[in-house]
Amino acid sequence: MPSVSALTAADPVLLVQLSDSHLFAETDGTLLGMNTADSLQRVIDLVLAQQPRIDLMLATGDLSQDGTLESYQRFRQLTRQIAAPGRWLPGNHDEPQVMEQAASGSDLLDPVVDIGNWRITLLDSAVPGSVPGYLQDEQLQLLTRSLSEAPERHHLVCLHHHPVSIDCAWMEPIGLRNAQALFAVIDAFPQVRAVLWGHVHQEIDRLRGDVRLLASPSTCIQFEPLSDDFKVEEQVPGYRWLRLLPDGRLETGVQRVEGYEFTIDYGSEGY
Repeated sequence: MPSVSALTAADPVLLVQLSDSHLFAETDGTLLGMNTADSLQRVIDLVLAQQPRIDLMLATGDLSQDGTLESYQRFRQLTRQIAAPGRWLPGNHDEPQVMEQAASGSDLLDPVVDIGNWRITLLDSAVPGSVPGYLQDEQLQLLTRSLSEAPERHHLVCLHHHPVSIDCAWMEPIGLRNAQALFAVIDAFPQVRAVLWGHVHQEIDRLRGDVRLLASPSTCIQFEPLSDDFKVEEQVPGYRWLRLLPDGRLETGVQRVEGYEFTIDYGSEGY
């Protein structure tokens, strides 16, 4: 597997974000009627067809739906098709200790990675037994340290939970509970260029001052934007690509699987 250290500060960096795959121990496990292992494979096929050179794959939480070792092993096996280093962070459905077991012998859970002229910091916003997120003091200290120690680099900050309102009423209570603490750190460091998250199963692209705020589709089911109540959108699985340029600019877009048909099953065990 290629090393992230092979890139120089003059090289652009191509990232692929896979988020909220919600895999099960069983290969035929479904979430609201969608086979999540199959949908992840379809997204990976799309990535491989569209992105000939990938420098880093980011998995921004909820890799698993049931927290089983088998689900994480399956995620690791499937994403191994992408010939690039990877990094994982946990979401509210994940079991961090089981994730650690599945990532044993790798750097998949290393929270800081220097690549090109950028530093990427992956934060753990998951709270055991809780759907909303919270950044514990050690996570805020990790971010402060990461930003302080690399003032010459451009920075991308990643987490699972949304730190801003996405105008989706049912998701308001299940975002990041101490977003003000996150932004207090970010606001102190002008080298932060973007914040990237998962959790919301939909595409978001906004600015907060000079900082880009990005959320991305799930590799399985999608949530209806601007909805007051829980609702699954008839939008197809997808992924986000990000090109980090040496001068601090960021290009990004979302790509979705074409021709993917499924029937939403609200009667099944839900999200």
